[in-house]
Amino acid sequence: MTVPGNHFVPADATAAVDTAATDDTAATTDASVTYDTPGAHARPARPVTGPAASAEVIRPHAETAFADELAALAAEDDRPRPERWRLSPWAVATYLLGGVLPDGTVITPKYVGPRRVVEVAVTTLATDRALLLLGVPGTAKTWVSEHLAAAISGDSTLLVQGTAGTPEEAVRYGWDYARLLAHGPSRDALVPGPVMRAMAQGMTARVEELTRIPADVQDSLITVLSEKTLPIPELGEEVQAVRGFNLIATANDRDRGVNELSSALRRRFNTVVLPLPATHEDEVDIVVRRVDQIGRSLDLPAAPSGADEIRRVVTVFRELRDGVTADGRTRLKSPSGTLSTAEAISVVTGGLALAAHFGDGVLRAGDVAAGILGAVVRDPASDRTVWHEYLETVVRERDGWQDFYRACREVSA
Repeated sequence: MTVPGNHFVPADATAAVDTAATDDTAATTDASVTYDTPGAHARPARPVTGPAASAEVIRPHAETAFADELAALAAEDDRPRPERWRLSPWAVATYLLGGVLPDGTVITPKYVGPRRVVEVAVTTLATDRALLLLGVPGTAKTWVSEHLAAAISGDSTLLVQGTAGTPEEAVRYGWDYARLLAHGPSRDALVPGPVMRAMAQGMTARVEELTRIPADVQDSLITVLSEKTLPIPELGEEVQAVRGFNLIATANDRDRGVNELSSALRRRFNTVVLPLPATHEDEVDIVVRRVDQIGRSLDLPAAPSGADEIRRVVTVFRELRDGVTADGRTRLKSPSGTLSTAEAISVVTGGLALAAHFGDGVLRAGDVAAGILGAVVRDPASDRTVWHEYLETVVRERDGWQDFYRACREVSA
């Protein structure tokens, strides 16, 4: 069976799903069959995950880790849903921003930031425009991308990871070379990439670090985003996107000049800039939440037990990042690194591990000092001077920070 306009029939038609069928529930939720994807064969269904299975995984996918919240939202969600979306745009935004449902279910915030940013991102995906999440490192671009895909499509794994070596095959499709050499180009030999699979299934694809991908490979997305079709010239056929398909890309502000997006490709995206946390309290809240989630999977002490040290880490990062102390009285030199929220989460997580395995389980200044030094001093020639001046002019004189000062001096010696 074929999707109208998709001049392509899967090799095993008995295992394919007619994505043009009126009952798109069967086309999106039946895990026992494969979709009408070029080159798709009857494959075992993706393993069903649950509490027992996810307990063994260090970092479950969003749709697994927050399956209960997604199910509760779906049960309460009576608003219009775009075709093949698991939730309405309102419910997707609620999933990301958090809230309390009428039945009392608490939806935990996945993103702490301006509500309008999330609303614009979700609305973009409900149109035919692709979404580009832009921001400095550590502003939760990948995190937001994953949760958007999980809430919309129930699957965040249709992912292309951008690197300097990402080939065009990763964005479009590849070949099973044993079959290709034996029988030449054929449906059996074609291996669909994540974007092609998302197009055929009406789902959300993700491209991480788009500006790290070589420019000629980036531009292979232009036809996909403008014409909603992916040509397969070797077979004289094409795959057309079915309703529900869209694409989320992330890009790093610091990568400007590496592989800039062409104007033709940039026009295909609606760009949403994810800002750094607006306030100290917002950033502390983000760090506590994420560290607590990570810590549970690693059997580390609860993050709130080190709340004072978390506030100190966030304070140090924000002051050095902004180039001024929190009270606005002292101008500071900023180091070469970004000192993002993600790096603060990493420093605190490492500190909790030290406290758990080599301390008394309580996060203290000595547990985070080495991590802060590693985050701040990226360029030994210049950053070490910046860090030393900050310790001596700010930290040393701050009331209640003497233990922190001594710990940082010890690791900086």
